[in-house]
Amino acid sequence: MTKEQHSFQAQVEQVLNIVINSMYSHNEIFLRELISNASDACDKLRYTALTHPEWAGSAKDFKILLVPDKAKGTLTVTDNGIGMDKEDLIHDLGTIAQSGTQEFMSRLTGDKQKDMALIGQFGVGFYSAFMVADKITVISKKIGQDKGYTWESDGKSGFEISLAKDAEQGTKIILTLKKDFMEYTDPTRLRFVVQQYSNHIDIPIILKTGAQEETVNEASSLWTRPKSKITPEQYLQFYRHIAHAFDEPWDTIHYSAEGVVDYTALLFIPTQAPFDLFQPEQTHGLHLYANRVFISDEIPDLLPHYLRFVKGVIDTNALPLNVSREMLQHTPALAKIKTGLVRRLLKELKDKSKDEAKYKTFWDSCGIVFKEGLYEDHENAEAIADLCRFDTSHSNELTTLEAYVQRMPKQQKNIYFITGDSKEMLQNNPQLEGFTARGIEVLLLSDPIDEFWTQVFTAYKGHPILSIAHPGDDLNDIKSADAKDEKPLDAATQDVLITKIKSLLREEVADVQPTNRLHKSPVALISNSAQISLHLERMMKLHKQPMPHNDRLLQINPQHPLIKHLADNIAHNKNTEQTEDTIFLLYEQARICEGEGVKDPAQFTERLNRLLEKQL
Repeated sequence: MTKEQHSFQAQVEQVLNIVINSMYSHNEIFLRELISNASDACDKLRYTALTHPEWAGSAKDFKILLVPDKAKGTLTVTDNGIGMDKEDLIHDLGTIAQSGTQEFMSRLTGDKQKDMALIGQFGVGFYSAFMVADKITVISKKIGQDKGYTWESDGKSGFEISLAKDAEQGTKIILTLKKDFMEYTDPTRLRFVVQQYSNHIDIPIILKTGAQEETVNEASSLWTRPKSKITPEQYLQFYRHIAHAFDEPWDTIHYSAEGVVDYTALLFIPTQAPFDLFQPEQTHGLHLYANRVFISDEIPDLLPHYLRFVKGVIDTNALPLNVSREMLQHTPALAKIKTGLVRRLLKELKDKSKDEAKYKTFWDSCGIVFKEGLYEDHENAEAIADLCRFDTSHSNELTTLEAYVQRMPKQQKNIYFITGDSKEMLQNNPQLEGFTARGIEVLLLSDPIDEFWTQVFTAYKGHPILSIAHPGDDLNDIKSADAKDEKPLDAATQDVLITKIKSLLREEVADVQPTNRLHKSPVALISNSAQISLHLERMMKLHKQPMPHNDRLLQINPQHPLIKHLADNIAHNKNTEQTEDTIFLLYEQARICEGEGVKDPAQFTERLNRLLEKQL
């Protein structure tokens, strides 16, 4: 087979351009990434051999070999794991196949310093080796195949694929080092890097210098050691390895459970939101082991989706080693482990929430997905609600539902909320006015999930949770603190006004209603109480989701001077054109306040100009 020329995927070229031209201060992470990949390859073979007995002889005595050669200026990293065939080499090393690297691409800013810093956060796997190498040669032979292949690239002009002579099962990566990085041929430097970043790897990492071989890591499963024997630095490096992260864990939870199902858990809650938190293809961050044999890191039923930010390891003796991933979905032991994990995590978060300053760090990073539990986990919804934090009209500080209830006036029975695109926009929404004037606190909900959990978690400790964006007469018995004894519109005049507005806006709104929820604003736009909110409607349309027709209601404030002037003009048939222009402009104003654009900008401008001209 002659050498085949291949081009990198365009996104890979962009990543490599940043990597190759960076002088990232933590360039040693390339070795962490290559050792991590080698460890994964061994784990994959160990698992695959469970269902392929003929490979059992190859699935043992795993090791990762580091061979520095100062004379040649190379560093070789070899593993005897599952290996790669030709298609694997093209796909895994020539395209962006992992969501981590895809997310890395989405975070690029064009600012060289900031983009280089991202290398440290994401690692970008195999590609990080080009920080220190002018050329990389990969020789690999996949288990069960009789041919091996060589992949070679300078990171600039694509890569070449050719047959490899005498290739052994597994993968050998030869780095031809740049002149500035000959330190990675120094055994002392390599030993330090391995012990700093990869000491927790449970496969022996062997440093070979000449005829001497030295195991430079502890090569035992970290989670099996007593907690008293594990240092904070070891926990930190294990977290960074298993989470592919570069931050420090916000919390580390290490325990053994005994009962119907015995298992050991080593869990980490991150300080920074995981890079794949919102990736559709994101898999849960838990690695499942059976008696220290890796089974899978893609088991969606091991934790509920709202806890997907949790990273770590679960090791149990309750699973047979030959269990298939399909069988795992129907294994009662996993359901019991899941229940135990959720209970322990919620308890841990409750304990940590007593320190609000520290808890805010967690909430700012992961709260947006943790709130999904209110929608998903009905059994634990009340406990989850106690751990949630919300923006509020009461202050600039986040609040709990418990604190909200404690602040409620005696006459108030309900918990109120409003949804929208941002806290700032919601603070200026006219619908808040009547509540604020009566000293009633309103939760300001601006995360997409808020539209959904509020439909299923509808009460907290006996208090209904209601949206103020739907009509209601629940403020009638609560008097405004600065209420004025102004003469309201009489019923007949009000009816004439409403009839006129309905006739003009008949194609825009289903009904026009007076309300006591407005205070300073003349009008507001809401949806019918039986339908979705206007904010959710906008969200669904933005994502091109099919939407049923949503009736809109225009609320008017009968106490507002502008509304009274309109009613007077209509009752006495005065300034007809000016009155009609004002009604249309008020409707558009209500749309703007609700976060929607002006429906017809040209017509809006004409009406506004006519009114301004008459006013001047």
